[in-house]
Amino acid sequence: MTQRVALATVMDRLAIDDVITGYAVTVDDGDWPAYEALFTPDGRADYTEAGGVEGPAGEIARWLTGTMRLFPIRQHLIVNRRIDLQDLGGYPGDRAQVRADYLNPMRLAREGEASPAGDTAPDFVSGGRYTFELHRTDPGWRIRSVTVHEKWRRTPGTARTVPGTG
Repeated sequence: MTQRVALATVMDRLAIDDVITGYAVTVDDGDWPAYEALFTPDGRADYTEAGGVEGPAGEIARWLTGTMRLFPIRQHLIVNRRIDLQDLGGYPGDRAQVRADYLNPMRLAREGEASPAGDTAPDFVSGGRYTFELHRTDPGWRIRSVTVHEKWRRTPGTARTVPGTG
């Protein structure tokens, strides 16, 4: 591997990492146009294992708009990222797969509360793994698909492990 190829590989990894971080930030901030812009035109998301829906990124963004109103405080933490770049005989390709663990604490909206105050402890926490497929496009790396593999969740007074995952 030449230094030029090594540098290109590092730059790809940084760009991909930025997309994954952007994914978490857009969901936490409720920036649904930015969420949709992270995807390729044919990009899809699958949240079915976490009790959600599956479909094109635009439809998912609209679904998230309504669903996330229930949780005014969100903080997705995406960690342990494993990036596998397509290898074209020692040169990086235009596709990548990322497996990354997540921790997702969220706080439910309180009735009559204009904005969260006081007790901000999460009411809902889940953890699991994301699988991302990314493609290099003219504007840069974009998500072709993301699938959520929820391993566990906890709500007040309960704990649940998703069968077959942990």
